[in-house]
Amino acid sequence: MASDDDSRGGCRNVLEKLANSRYAAAVLLGGLVLGVSVLAVHLGYAPPMTGLRLPGRRKKKPVRVYMDGCFDMMHYGHCNALRQARELGDELVVGVVSDEEIIANKGPPVTPIEERLIMVGALKWVHEVIPNAPYAISEEFMYKLFNEHHIDYIIHGDDPCLLPDGTDAYALAKKAGRYKQIKRTEGVSSTDIVGRMLLCVRERSSGDRHTHSSLQRQFSHGHSPRFDDGKSPHGGTRVSHFLPTSRRIVQFSNGKGPSPDSRIIYIDGAFDLFHAGHVEILRLARALGDFLLVGIHTDQTVRSFGSTRGSHRPIMNLHERSLSVLACQYVDEVIIGAPWEVTKDMITTFNVSLVVHGTIAENMDYFVEKSNPYAVPMEMGILQRITSPLDITTSTIIKRIVANHEAYQKRNERKEQSERRYYENKTYLSGD
Repeated sequence: MASDDDSRGGCRNVLEKLANSRYAAAVLLGGLVLGVSVLAVHLGYAPPMTGLRLPGRRKKKPVRVYMDGCFDMMHYGHCNALRQARELGDELVVGVVSDEEIIANKGPPVTPIEERLIMVGALKWVHEVIPNAPYAISEEFMYKLFNEHHIDYIIHGDDPCLLPDGTDAYALAKKAGRYKQIKRTEGVSSTDIVGRMLLCVRERSSGDRHTHSSLQRQFSHGHSPRFDDGKSPHGGTRVSHFLPTSRRIVQFSNGKGPSPDSRIIYIDGAFDLFHAGHVEILRLARALGDFLLVGIHTDQTVRSFGSTRGSHRPIMNLHERSLSVLACQYVDEVIIGAPWEVTKDMITTFNVSLVVHGTIAENMDYFVEKSNPYAVPMEMGILQRITSPLDITTSTIIKRIVANHEAYQKRNERKEQSERRYYENKTYLSGD
């Protein structure tokens, strides 16, 4: 007769076997499920994972920052300001001041709001644009930014922005603790660029030394007295205090090259006073391929071959023009100092699939001349003419200044005072 200990031992053995068999079954079932899941993912039959979230972890809310401005005659200084603003958050919302507000606070704008919206919206750092923004941020508009546009911080440069009554345009944002500051880009301003064009106008139409000196000082900030006679030693682009650095070019670049099978589109030009017409033709060119390469002609090339432009062109120097083009979201890469002629060697070197040119340009005569710079791509059958969406050239912008030069000169004289105060009182600000 079996003892109680033997009975208990037998039961224990049975339970252990049962437990082991259940464990083995669980392991087998788990392994089977895992194997099927991996196979499904590999074959592309996995169900969507949308909506799944690990317990206790929430999706991070993007930091939205706001920066406003007139962005009249948009230049690389504006672009760099918006680049810096974008680095202070995840999404950049930009307010573009209306024509009416600019007239009331600063004088007539050179470029209408339709063109300014195209320029701002095409920048690679901009996520959203608010048209017809007010010049001064009122309490009502500020809370609209916070509550409707979900703005976390309002951004402005280190140069003071004063309203006609002398008050700080960003006082309310500062008081609310929702204000951040960026570093102003040295060497350029809309006032400076208008001054360069006004000087060119006077250079061609007047021999008045006093007028020349006054206009020159408007854009040189008085730093180059040897040019006070209004003349440049080379007769071309006027003095600029822009100091190009390799770091700035890297900041503006995409940092990515084309893949081996990319369809590379090439377009070249001066791209002086980078404007909405340039942006629109670049947008169409980019849509024709996978990678847009833009050739930017040297200052000497613009003066030598662009005879119809005049000896005072380009208004912006090569490095200034290169940064403006690089800031455009449609541009993947630029050739700084591209040759006038598109050669077979260049097409091969950059693996260009198509060379394009717009129907609106400063000079279209070379298409029928013996020195046609596009002769090689034409012979290869890879040249395409694109209908330009906007009838705007650099000369269009200059003519606007000429037509209303007295108003712009008065505006510049007012602005010159605040520019001088900024340079006299400026201190070092880290960043940028």
